[in-house]
Amino acid sequence: MSELNSTSPSTSELGDLVDEAESDEANADNTDDEDAVEDILYMRGATFTIHLDAPVENSTVNATKINEANGADRIELRATSQGPNLEQKLPSTMESIVSTEPACSLDCGPAGNCYIEQSRGDEVDVVIEDDDDDDGTMDLEGNTVNFRRKQGTFRQRCQCPLGRGGDRCQLEAEVRSPRFTGSGWLAFPALRAAYKHVQLELEFRPEAWDGVLLLAGERDDLQGDFMALILHHGFIEFRFDCGSGVGTVRSTETVKLNEWNTLSVYRHRWDAWIQLNQEKRVEGRSKGLFSRITFREPLFVGGPGNTTGLERLPVRTGFKGCIRHLEANEHHYRFPLAPQGDAANGFDIEECTADRCSKVPCSHGGKCLTTGGDTAVCLCPLGYTGDLCETRVDLQVPSFNGSSYLRYPGLADTSLSWLELSVTLKPTAPDGVILYNGHHSDATGDFIALYLSSGHVQFTFDLGTGPATLRSENPVRLGEWVEVRVSRTGRLASLEIEDDPAQEILAPGAFTQLSLPLNLYLGGAPSSDMYSPKMKTTASFVGCIQTIVLNNREVGILAEALGGVNVGNCGHACEARPCGDAECRPLRERFTCRCRPGVPHPCPAPDDYTPLVPPPARASNNAIASVRYERAVPSFTGSESYLHYNDADTMKRIISYRVDINMRFRASSSSGLLLWSGRQSDPQEQRDENDDFLALGLDHGYLTLAYNLGSGEAVLRYNLTRLDDDLWHRIRAVRNEQWASLVVDSGTGVSASSPGQLRQLNTDTGLYVGGAPDIVRTTGGRYTKGIVGCISDLVLDSDFSVALSSPAQATNTHSCIP
Repeated sequence: MSELNSTSPSTSELGDLVDEAESDEANADNTDDEDAVEDILYMRGATFTIHLDAPVENSTVNATKINEANGADRIELRATSQGPNLEQKLPSTMESIVSTEPACSLDCGPAGNCYIEQSRGDEVDVVIEDDDDDDGTMDLEGNTVNFRRKQGTFRQRCQCPLGRGGDRCQLEAEVRSPRFTGSGWLAFPALRAAYKHVQLELEFRPEAWDGVLLLAGERDDLQGDFMALILHHGFIEFRFDCGSGVGTVRSTETVKLNEWNTLSVYRHRWDAWIQLNQEKRVEGRSKGLFSRITFREPLFVGGPGNTTGLERLPVRTGFKGCIRHLEANEHHYRFPLAPQGDAANGFDIEECTADRCSKVPCSHGGKCLTTGGDTAVCLCPLGYTGDLCETRVDLQVPSFNGSSYLRYPGLADTSLSWLELSVTLKPTAPDGVILYNGHHSDATGDFIALYLSSGHVQFTFDLGTGPATLRSENPVRLGEWVEVRVSRTGRLASLEIEDDPAQEILAPGAFTQLSLPLNLYLGGAPSSDMYSPKMKTTASFVGCIQTIVLNNREVGILAEALGGVNVGNCGHACEARPCGDAECRPLRERFTCRCRPGVPHPCPAPDDYTPLVPPPARASNNAIASVRYERAVPSFTGSESYLHYNDADTMKRIISYRVDINMRFRASSSSGLLLWSGRQSDPQEQRDENDDFLALGLDHGYLTLAYNLGSGEAVLRYNLTRLDDDLWHRIRAVRNEQWASLVVDSGTGVSASSPGQLRQLNTDTGLYVGGAPDIVRTTGGRYTKGIVGCISDLVLDSDFSVALSSPAQATNTHSCIP
C-alpha cells in the first residue's frame, strides 16, 4: 500500500460545494470563447507585451494570474510554441542569454530539427551579487545574476520526426512498436471523456530506471490539472492533480529492466490504483475538493513533448525503451502517424527490435537475442538446446558454435606466480577465443588469453606492464584433436602444441604476479567488450573442447561450470553412454570407463580413487610423467541417503562461535536437506524448542540457512536464484556469532541475525551431509527428505576439505554421474 499526502473528504461532506466548484470547470470546457482566447496563446510568431507586478517575497509566481499595473517591469515574450500543433519549443529568452551553444547547421529535412547535445559537465554557474552591476541580468528579487557556463562539449544531431530515420532524417522508417531514445516522444490528440474516469493499459520494456512514460494535462506549462505516469528509480509513479493538490500512487516493486512489463492504471475522481506485472494493486487518493481533470493538451507518450514546468515531477527526461501496447478508456492506440495510425506527431522514434522476441518464447530460462533482419534466437542455458531451448541435452563433450561459452570462477590469486594449463580441443574454424580471464570489467589490467588467429594458436598475457604473445609455428589442423600446453613462471611463459618444440617469451616490465578476479570464460564470452584490445581476435571459438588441466588439476568442464550458453554435444562416443551408470571419460576419439565399487565393468581401478595419467609433455603417450588422483563424487537419493561425520577435526569447525561453509552441489529436488548438525533428544521426551541446531537446505528451490544458538531461531533465505535446476552451483554460508550470511554463485549476499544474547553453537549429533536418518524427527520436522543430487566439494573454514568419498561415513549414497 502506498502512503499518500492526501486529504480524504467524504462525498457527503462536500455536497453542493463540489458540484458548484466543478460547474465552472465543466462550463469552461464547453465555452467556445474561452477556447478562442486560449488559442491566441499558441499563435505562431505573435508578440505580446505583458506587465508583471513584483511578487510578494517568498511567494511563487502563478502564470495564470498576471495582472497589469502601472510601474511594473516590462518583459517582452515571443511565443514560440504552437501547443496542440506540436512544434518543438525554442529556448526561452533567459536561456538564450546564457547559452554559448554553437549554431546548429545540419540539414535535417523539412520536418526534422537540428539539435545540440551537450556534455554533463556543460552546466551553468549562477552567482548572485548585491551591487547594481548593469552587466548582469536582474532576477525577480532585484539581485544581479551573472551566468558562467562551464566548459563543455557540443554535438550536433538531427531529431527526426515520426516516420523518418537516418543521421539526416533521409530514410523512411515504419514504426509499429516504438522504441524511445530518452529524448523522443509521441503525441496523440487530447484525451476525451476522461474528466472523471481514466483506465490505462500499458505494455512496456524499459532500458533505464527513470523516464516519463505518459503525460497529459490542461496547460503546456503543467500548471493546473494534469496526469503523469513516470518511472522514478525503477518504481512506477502515477501522479495526478484535479486542481487542488497532487496525489501520488507508487508501485511497491520495481520494473523488470530489459523485459516486458504490464501496467494497469485506474482513476475515478479522487481515487486511483495501479497494478504492475499482476502484483497486488496499490491504491491512493488525490488532495483537495476537486475531482475532475481537464485535458486540453495532447497526450504525450514516451517523453514530456512540448510540456514545460517539469519541476512538478521528480523526473524530467524521456522514457528509454519500448512500448508495444497502449490503451486508454478502451481505445487501443496505433502508433504510426495518422491516418495509418493515431499519432499526431513525434520525434526520435525507432522501431523496437526487441519486440521480435515476443514471438520467440525461450524455455528453461533461455534468453532471446535479436539478430539482423527480422529474426531472433534463443541463447540456451547449460543443459538445453533447440530453437526455443525446449530440449534437454545430456552433455558429455561440449561443442561451441560461435555464440557459445562456459563460465567458471576466475583464477583470482591461485596463479599469482605460476600457471600450468593444458587444453585438448578440436577446432573447426581458424579464429576464436578458447579461454579468457581478466582483471577489470573495462578490459584493462592483468589478463590471460588462449585463442586461435588464422589457424595459429596464440597465448597472450599481461602482468600489468604490457602484453606478451606466444604464437605457434604452424597452424593447427581443423577438425582434428590437438593438445595445447601453456606454462608460466613469473615473467617467463612457454607454449607447446602436441610434439612441436616449446616457444618461450619474457613479459616486459618488472611485475611478476598475475591477479585475475573476474570469471574465467571458455569458448567465448557474453560480450566481446570484455576482451583486452591487445588480443588478435574477438571471435568466439567454434569446435569441441574435451579436457582442461589447470595447475595439475583436471577441471570438470561441465560439472564445474557456473553457467553457459548455447553449448551442445560434440558427437563423441561418450554420448551413447557406453559405460552405463559409470562415468565415460573421453580420450580424443576413444574413451575409458570409471566405475564405482561393486559394479562389474572393465574399469581403470577398483576403488574410489581412480588414477588419471595425463599425456606427458615431451614423450609418447605410454610414458608416465605424473599420476594424479580424483575422488569420486557422492550422489543422494533423498530418502535415508546421507554422509555422517563425528570426528574432532570436522566438529571443531561446526560448533563454537563461527563457521564458514563452502560447498558445491547440484540438485534436481526443489526441497531437501544439505547439511544438519543438532542436539540429541530422547524419543520419549518433548524436544526443547530452543535446542541448538544448524541447517542448510533447499525450500521450494531456494537456499535456506536456519540456526538456533539457544535463544531463538533465525532463518535466512536466498531468494535471488533458484537452485533446483540440476546444474552445479557454489554456495557459501558464514555464521559469525549471531550474524549469518549467504552467497550463491558469487552473487549478491544476504544476511540476518539471531535473536537473544547467546552466540555459541553447541551440537552433539555430528554433521550430516545430503540428508539424515529419520529426517523428520532428527530435524524437528523442518525437513522431510534429503537432497536429490550430488555434492562434490565441502570445505570448512576455508582450509579443511571434508572427505566426501569415505565409505565409512556413507549410507545409501551412489557415485554421481555428470
